[in-house]
Amino acid sequence: MREFVQLFTRLDQTTKTTRKVELLVDYFGQANDQDRLWAIAILSGRRPKRSVKSSLLRQWAASLAGIPDWLMDDSYHVVGDLAETIALVLRPPVRTQNRSLTEWINTVKGLALLTDEEKQEVILSAWESMTTAERFVFNKLITGSFRVGVSQKLIIKAIARFEEQEENAIAHRLMGNWTPDTTDYENLIRSSNPADDDSRPYPFYLAYALEAEPATLGSPDLWQIERKWDGIRGQVIVREGEVYVWSRGEELVTAKFPEFHPLASLLPDGTVIDGEILPFKDEKPLSFNVLQTRIGRKNVTKKIRESAPVILMCYDLLEYNGEDIRARPLGERRALLEQLVAGVTEPGILYLSEVLEINDWSEAVDARAQSRENLSEGLMVKRMDSAYRSGRKKGDWWKWKIDPLTVDAVMIYAQQGHGRRANLFTDYTFAVWKGEELVPFTKAYSGLTDKEFKEITSWVKRNTRERFGPVRSVKPEQVFEIAFEGINASSRHKSGIALRFPRMLRWRKDKPAGEANTLADLQQMLIQYG
Repeated sequence: MREFVQLFTRLDQTTKTTRKVELLVDYFGQANDQDRLWAIAILSGRRPKRSVKSSLLRQWAASLAGIPDWLMDDSYHVVGDLAETIALVLRPPVRTQNRSLTEWINTVKGLALLTDEEKQEVILSAWESMTTAERFVFNKLITGSFRVGVSQKLIIKAIARFEEQEENAIAHRLMGNWTPDTTDYENLIRSSNPADDDSRPYPFYLAYALEAEPATLGSPDLWQIERKWDGIRGQVIVREGEVYVWSRGEELVTAKFPEFHPLASLLPDGTVIDGEILPFKDEKPLSFNVLQTRIGRKNVTKKIRESAPVILMCYDLLEYNGEDIRARPLGERRALLEQLVAGVTEPGILYLSEVLEINDWSEAVDARAQSRENLSEGLMVKRMDSAYRSGRKKGDWWKWKIDPLTVDAVMIYAQQGHGRRANLFTDYTFAVWKGEELVPFTKAYSGLTDKEFKEITSWVKRNTRERFGPVRSVKPEQVFEIAFEGINASSRHKSGIALRFPRMLRWRKDKPAGEANTLADLQQMLIQYG
């Protein structure tokens, strides 16, 4: 555990990717197979589930530290992170022990089987034997909120360097729903046949945003241009007579989309299709808001399937007759995909993402401008001779999204942030006018610079009207331009409006609050774009 905490601390202290890879390789070299496997699992998001209520942890920490609950709460509001707050308020350890990372993980997992009194005994004993840094990591594991600035790509790079293997091979091995409870390091990383798990998907190929003029890409003939659909990126796999559906977030979602189950017999074994799980009815896409009605449900009833039907909008073919064909040119993979989809006789499951006929980039500009009318997010531009690679790479695949919708709104509430921004007010609630009344309609916390956040924080402190814990009601004077990708009706919000991906585009110091947009403006946008 001590070595893993040192790794966490050092990773958190550097922003250099090369240094992070070096630190990971060094850790892998000194850790045993069990600890190495758990470190990979935790860093890639496969951490133990929350096993103790946050309110209990706060009570127990305050009691052990000998401070009143109100001081514990105030400390938490200042620090902004419960795990860090607890680590800081506790007294120095009364004893030391150096248990392995695996032993501490088993302790954390075992908490789920204990009563609250037994949990308290185990956790207090642990806190009293740990340094501040060790407590912080331990608390993060207990609360299920462990995060560190290491991408999956860096983890893959470090393992590949340590094991002297190809990065693509390691990326494939880390896909799927494995956990340290279902495999070991030898079988996961060093096994000679990483594809023995029939359900295992391939790493997704991700595109960068196209920021230059499209004409800089050369002739349109070199590129496959299609619409960017707004659903859930996924892979449908058929192997050994079974169908598996994976989301881009590496979640096995087969049970949530029974529409795809017939593909087990409709597609040949050894087929993997990359596409978009898209809400679809009457031969046209529906809004993402429709898909959200079924995403979080454990049971997908017939009624839900009828109100939010889905199809797979097929983008690419990754495996054909059991062969990994990702290295073949896109044009060749597309031709095979077209043959496969044409052979599926049962309608309403697979659709081919249409390739647009573009002879000049000005035509692509026009097609992009029509994206909202086609219920898409913009265009995808893919080089015809490109291989299907792993992760986000520049050069061959570009996403060319439409410009966001915008509205000017008045800030009415401000809340402190978390982590390094815990002392700044960074989370805001915005409102628009309904007559003489300001109606809240969205929240946003991204899009501004640190300098702007500091300036706004100073203003919030001078212009607070009321306090509600970490939230402050402020004078309705500051106007911000809010950008968003979509707008939908919502019965859960007072305004009747819900935005998709809202963020602050700019602080409108030039605009008085009275000139902000109205609820009627949003309702008109809902009619036009909802």
